[in-house]
Amino acid sequence: MQALIIVDIQNDFLPGGALAAPDGNAVIPVANAAIRSAKDAGSLVVATRDFHPADHGSFASQHADRSVGQVIQLDGLNQTLWPDHCVQGSEGAEFPEELRTELIDRVFPKGEDPRVDSYSGFFDNDKRRSTGLGEYLRECGVTSVKILGLATDYCVKYSALDAIAEGFETTLLIDGCRGIDLNPGDVNSAIEEMRAMGVHITTSKEIKQC
Repeated sequence: MQALIIVDIQNDFLPGGALAAPDGNAVIPVANAAIRSAKDAGSLVVATRDFHPADHGSFASQHADRSVGQVIQLDGLNQTLWPDHCVQGSEGAEFPEELRTELIDRVFPKGEDPRVDSYSGFFDNDKRRSTGLGEYLRECGVTSVKILGLATDYCVKYSALDAIAEGFETTLLIDGCRGIDLNPGDVNSAIEEMRAMGVHITTSKEIKQC
C-alpha cells in the first residue's frame, strides 16, 4: 500500500501569507494531480496542517526584543523565530480553496503545543509527542510514501526524514515543493540531506502513479 503525504499547503505559506514560500502557489496544481493519481491507484492520501495556538513559542511576537529569523532556546531546544502563522481559527491556517481537500482521507494537525514547534508531520521537534501519522499509515498497511508540499527546507524535509526513520520507503516529488531559503542555500542543502538519508528524489512527471 502506498500513501501520498501533502505537507502544510496552507494559506499562510502561500504568496500573500504570513510566512510565504516564494512561488508557493506552483505546488497546488502538482498536488492536485498527484492526489487524483493516488486516488485512481487506490492509494491513501493524507495531509499535515500547521495549527498553532496564538501564543506559540516559535512566534517572534511572543519574545520581547527578538525578531524573525533569530534563534532562541525554547523549552530546551534551539528554535528559529517566525512570524505569527497558521494560528488556529485563522484564514492563514486553512487550506487554499484550489486544493482538492475533498479527496484527502485524513488531516493531521501539528504544532499545537505552545512549548515546542513541529516541523515534521510525524512528531514534534523533540519527538515528545507523535501526531499519529505513522501509526495511521501502518494501520492502513502503508509501506511506501510520496511527499510534497511546503516548505522544502523545513516541514517537508523533516517529514521525509522521519518517514525514512519510521521505515517507509520515501520519495520526494520535488516539483511539488517550494522552500523558504531563510539562509541562501538552505533548500539545496535540505534536498541533499534527504537524498543522503535514503529519500528518492524525483518529479511527479517521472512517476506513473502514487
